[in-house]
Order: sequence, then C-alpha cells, then structure tokens
Amino acid sequence: MTHPAAEITGSLEVIKAACRKAGIKLTAQRLEVFREVADSTDHPNAETVYLGVQKRLPTVSLDTVYRTLWLLEDLGLITTLGPHRGSTRFEANLKPHHHYVCTRCGMTRDLYHEDFDRISVPAEAHSFGTVQTTQVEIRGVCTHCTETTSERRSKGPVRE
Repeated sequence: MTHPAAEITGSLEVIKAACRKAGIKLTAQRLEVFREVADSTDHPNAETVYLGVQKRLPTVSLDTVYRTLWLLEDLGLITTLGPHRGSTRFEANLKPHHHYVCTRCGMTRDLYHEDFDRISVPAEAHSFGTVQTTQVEIRGVCTHCTETTSERRSKGPVRE
C-alpha cells in the first residue's frame, strides 16, 4: 500500500491552498517542514523534523520548526499523536488508521484494520465532550528492541 503522505509529496497545492485560505504566507521554512513530515513514515517528533529540514535549510531554528508544526496542525495539514516520553509526534496521514508504538524506543508505524475502524465509542466518552476521531494504539516491544534484548541476554553478564 502506498503511504498516503506519498500522495502529498511534491504537491504544493494542498499547502498553498491552506495558507491562502488562512491568509498567511507560504515560506520556504513552512514548505520544508511540511515536506519533512509528509515524506516520513516514522511519525517524527519536532527534533527529528528539525534535523531533516536543517540539511536543506541550515539557518532554520528549532523554534521555527516547532511554531511551523503547530501552524500546520492548526491548518489541518498534519495531526499529532499522543505524547511518547514527553515528545509529541507529527504525521501527515489524515486517513483513518491506527498505530503500533514500541514502548522501548518509540518507533511508531501506521496500521489499517477495518474492525478497529468500526469500534463504537462508549457512552462514557461522550460525557467528557464531543468525540472527533478514534484511533487504536497498540503498544508493545518492536522486533528490533526484542532482538537487541535477546542478544544482550545470550552474551551473558558484562564483566568489568
């Protein structure tokens, strides 16, 4: 399956239209921050976006990246995922989907499952306020972290 962000990559029309509608200028920094998120399948946090954008725009600041990410979120061009160890992650995939999150390294991947899409919202949730979207987040330990832990165990205790 093609990642929905790939549909956005290279297309300036979506961000141009959103900026025009909001009455804000489309700057090189805004465009590059958007591209960095849209080109990623890793749900990058702001620091990761900053490092990627900085390769193309060496003068960009981390503050500019943060402000731009929140602006893009306000414009409806990206969305945020729940905090992982105090770090908000961003993505441009706005299609209904769910996530697998590694509780050790924070690796986050999209997953699609029709049964999850049909989960009914409990009445209690409505008592908190209006429900806008639902997402299932599966948390576990990814294959890489599991293999790394297994390798450490098989080598035995470290002696100094």
